[in-house]
Amino acid sequence: MRKASLKRTTKETDITVTVALNGTGKSVVSTGIGFLDHMLDLFAKHGLFDLTVSCKGDLHVDDHHTTEDVGIALANAFVKALGDKKGIARYGTAYVPMDEALARCVVDLSGRSALVFHAEFNRKKVGDLSTEMIEHFFQSFAENLKANIHIEVLYGRNTHHKIEAIFKAFARAMRQACEIDPRVKGVLSTKGSL
Repeated sequence: MRKASLKRTTKETDITVTVALNGTGKSVVSTGIGFLDHMLDLFAKHGLFDLTVSCKGDLHVDDHHTTEDVGIALANAFVKALGDKKGIARYGTAYVPMDEALARCVVDLSGRSALVFHAEFNRKKVGDLSTEMIEHFFQSFAENLKANIHIEVLYGRNTHHKIEAIFKAFARAMRQACEIDPRVKGVLSTKGSL
């Protein structure tokens, strides 16, 4: 089926997520953080994932718990949707421009978590999202998906453009890594497990 739904509730957030890996890019996202919603809509569209995310968080505190917990919940939904990972391509790479900015993302659904993140932002916030939360979102995602995620903004000036390029590159790399390759028997690993 390559679909998953989950609910995650803590004292800080109440999140429901559904994801379909073989989707068409449809999304319904409501986190209470407009710019995060926009980035997750882009992620669904460019990854061709069908995605719903609903989060009620303690935004009266700040944007940290909501952003982190959405990353955790979304990654856990991907874990469920990928199942035993049999037949997946495992690796994905994408370069995406957004006007003057260029981002690269490389993903390995290895079963081990690592994040390498190289991006500098000129603004502290875009809309209602702190730019320091971008790296934290991907750290939460990598840890919970147990994936290697390498992200770099190669150049650019506009902070919105840089972040948008990151999310689009991440979407395309994830789509590639999650795709089924009929030539892969079992999992793509000499160890026999991912």
